[in-house]
Amino acid sequence: MKLRHSLTLGLLVAGIGWTSPARAQAVTDTKVAALDDINNQADLDKAITALDTKLFDAYNHCDLKTFDSLLADDVEFYHDQGGVTLGRQKLTESIKNNICTGDTQRVLVPGTMKIYYMKGYGAIELGVHRFLHPKTEAVNGKGEASFVHLWQYRDGAWKVSRVLSYDHHSIQAKN
Repeated sequence: MKLRHSLTLGLLVAGIGWTSPARAQAVTDTKVAALDDINNQADLDKAITALDTKLFDAYNHCDLKTFDSLLADDVEFYHDQGGVTLGRQKLTESIKNNICTGDTQRVLVPGTMKIYYMKGYGAIELGVHRFLHPKTEAVNGKGEASFVHLWQYRDGAWKVSRVLSYDHHSIQAKN
């Protein structure tokens, strides 16, 4: 990331770090900036928000080709209730077998996404999302969880390399 030295030093000295909540918004442009072309937090927020939108549009529509294309070959997915899934192929297969069989939808909780730059690697994305399960609504149709995505920029492409999905719990139907 191209930053002025004094700005970086000032942020570090102040203890603020490089963080800002990203605005979740519909993204029409699927072209995402390369890591070297990101110059500030707004650029980073735009890039990672676009990637999050693309990843979960694919998830919500069972577009396994797009979903798979956003995963690193050696992706690691850690789920507090489902355990560990290692590898792109296994994670895509898990989505196919567990998500594509129903009407599960993922929705990002507005105002919860935070994005952090990771020098020479990519970015860390944190947030809270809800999963709507219409077929089980009478029982626990809505669930919520926190997540961490580690996005890596390598060989000209952004890929999710690590995922932590935790604190899964049911939420009231009024939400």
